[in-house]
Amino acid sequence: MRKLSLFIATSLDGYIAKPDDDLSFLKLVEKECEDYGYTEFTNTIDTLIIGRKTYDYVLKEIGASHYDNGQRDVYVITRNERPQVGRTTFYTGNLAQLVERLKAEEGKNIYCDGGAEVINELLKHDLVDEFIISIIPVLLGDGIRLFQDGRPEQTLEFITVKTFETGLTQLHYKRKSKQ
Repeated sequence: MRKLSLFIATSLDGYIAKPDDDLSFLKLVEKECEDYGYTEFTNTIDTLIIGRKTYDYVLKEIGASHYDNGQRDVYVITRNERPQVGRTTFYTGNLAQLVERLKAEEGKNIYCDGGAEVINELLKHDLVDEFIISIIPVLLGDGIRLFQDGRPEQTLEFITVKTFETGLTQLHYKRKSKQ
């Protein structure tokens, strides 16, 4: 069975975006020739799930090929129907059912790149198998929290921690198996 991994950055105080969906704080740790393991990680996946706001931001800042590179299926979770573009599907159905179906299919792993609503819906249904969380050395004080209230407790197993010259610290956990 395929696993679903979260690979995301957050401020030290737990925000994945400033107010108004501003991700500019991520630029604090940009360094030439350093992708913090992103390329290695994305080589293990062939399916991506992303919230519409995050998708729109990346589309504007980087371009559509960042997600839909012709090598993977992209599901943009949205409330408004839109026609498919390339391998990008704008999905308006039940997120838990989509992930359960994708996990049961053959293929590489599944990557969730946010946003907070999507992540927390997945957590409510205990569907995230692996957490790779990069901590950016900044206290934002306000914004969109990575983990919201109202989800079940989940125990994680530590895999590794990596530190980088920029001050970024990357934590890697997997969901602990239920006994």
